[in-house]
Amino acid sequence: MKKFLVCILTILALTGCSLTEPIPIKGEVVACSTIKVLPVQGEVLDCLDGSSGVSVDSIKGPALLNVWGTWCAPCRQELPHFAHYIATKGSIPVIGIAVEEKSPLVVKKFVETHGMTWPILYDAKGSTRGKFGMGVPVTWFIDASGTVAFKKYGPFNSVEEIELDVAKYLGDK
Repeated sequence: MKKFLVCILTILALTGCSLTEPIPIKGEVVACSTIKVLPVQGEVLDCLDGSSGVSVDSIKGPALLNVWGTWCAPCRQELPHFAHYIATKGSIPVIGIAVEEKSPLVVKKFVETHGMTWPILYDAKGSTRGKFGMGVPVTWFIDASGTVAFKKYGPFNSVEEIELDVAKYLGDK
């Protein structure tokens, strides 16, 4: 009887800790029309969904601008943290920029199989290399005026780390 009671209590405790909303398992190529922009300035990057592109310099915040690559192990490591942030908090939009990729098709397939549910820009020409630098991942925190409030180099190791930096640099709690 004690073992049965312990099993029931364990199951109840574990289910009580589960998320109320499921985190998407499959990704989707999201339209870039959700990205808030100022008048176009600088180079326009293609949107992965095929819609009109967006200039990185014209992105209006608040927003998180995450530069990544399908070939980058630390980038793949932080993807679940961004997915969880968007699914549970998500008040500040995340915009991805795929760099140094073979083709948009490779990126689309990656997005769909890795649970990514945010707009992705595709840097076909490598034009952002001078702006963001050589290493990825890098995440820019863009404030409401479109100014870069903070640059995070390297991967996020938890959703809590994302939330703390969002609160600190963009004032969203």
